[in-house]
Amino acid sequence: MSEPFMEAVIFDLDNTLYSPERQLFSLIDVRINRYMHEVVGIPLGEVDGLRRRYWAEYGVTLQGLIRHYGVDPEDYLEYVHDVDVAGRLRPDPQLRQALGEIPQRKVVFTNGSRGHALRVLDALDLNGQFEQIFDIRVADYRPKPFTEPYRQVLRSLALAPECCVMVEDSPENLRTAKQLGMRTILVGGGECPAYVDARIDSAAQVPQVVSEWMAC
Repeated sequence: MSEPFMEAVIFDLDNTLYSPERQLFSLIDVRINRYMHEVVGIPLGEVDGLRRRYWAEYGVTLQGLIRHYGVDPEDYLEYVHDVDVAGRLRPDPQLRQALGEIPQRKVVFTNGSRGHALRVLDALDLNGQFEQIFDIRVADYRPKPFTEPYRQVLRSLALAPECCVMVEDSPENLRTAKQLGMRTILVGGGECPAYVDARIDSAAQVPQVVSEWMAC
């Protein structure tokens, strides 16, 4: 029996389409801490502990703040993503060319906001390269690696998971993708678990991997 035809490549955004060395996400971390302390009123000494707890229980800080402090998720998203994206990122012509070589449908699937994703794509000069952006709102602010946002993305694309490739810098997020039946590509170094089908140094190498799979 032949392998299902690959119809879509689903890309994570932060630290996947650009190198973590750009330190963009560290700016968002600062904004999250400030929001928790200055807007929500959580004592500064409790912020780090709460963030670790919320990440462990809910996948993102936002879910914990919604559940325990009743924060407005839209206010939170606007506040924490108010960072100088253009100051950290530059156009990436190599990645733009690589994305153009991928014949499959291409989308972004991020735990951030759509507005943040648009600013990142603009700074990287990747406008027009992706059919759609799926953000944290896709499953009522439920993040990766929980299953529901993946299922919502697949429903929206009207595709079976076996027809999709997931590209991520987070092994944990790839675990869910693999459990659903997707092929998985890990961007970056570090541990490469058994559920990762390929590991690459940068997103610009995705076309090579996908073309090799298509040739099999």
